[in-house]
Amino acid sequence: MEKKKGFLREYVEALVVALLLALFIRAFVVQAFRIPSGSMIPTLLVGDQILVDKVAYRFRKPMRGDIVVFKYPQDETRDFIKRVIGMPGETLEVRNRKVYINNTLLDDRGYAFHEFFDNFRMPPRDDYGPVVVPQGKYFVMGDNRENSQDSRFWGFLNEDKIVGRAFIIYWSRDIEKYFPLEIRWGRFSRLVE
Repeated sequence: MEKKKGFLREYVEALVVALLLALFIRAFVVQAFRIPSGSMIPTLLVGDQILVDKVAYRFRKPMRGDIVVFKYPQDETRDFIKRVIGMPGETLEVRNRKVYINNTLLDDRGYAFHEFFDNFRMPPRDDYGPVVVPQGKYFVMGDNRENSQDSRFWGFLNEDKIVGRAFIIYWSRDIEKYFPLEIRWGRFSRLVE
């Protein structure tokens, strides 16, 4: 005859299984991140909360245009998010705020945002390279081109520092407003592209 488990024991076992499953999913499958800065405006806003697919790059390499979360090369305790612009083996150059890949102008009108234009040009923000992206590395930039600390300032991103690919905004709130005005309802479930 099988002995019945006590209510408390069943409850504790269910909690332990749920906790282990949540930790496994967070460590290997998907993880949530909050956007703390405006470096990816207009694609991602301060206060957006996104989910990152940590499995995607086990089956394929990052591609130009992917938005990736990675360990910041100068302080790996911090996570950064940027868009992949330069691929391994490509020659990349920024001339007067325009990006050239293998001497061809990159069509980045769908995502690149220039916060302000002035007559003052500042290298490496506005003029960078040409450089060849080494194998196993990527050149990443923020969409808010004049307000982003990215590969123009700290160099190439090692492939093994990439955490995953951002794929959806699951929550968004304007941190400068108060409830309920701070909730950006229109950004819920928006795919990150």
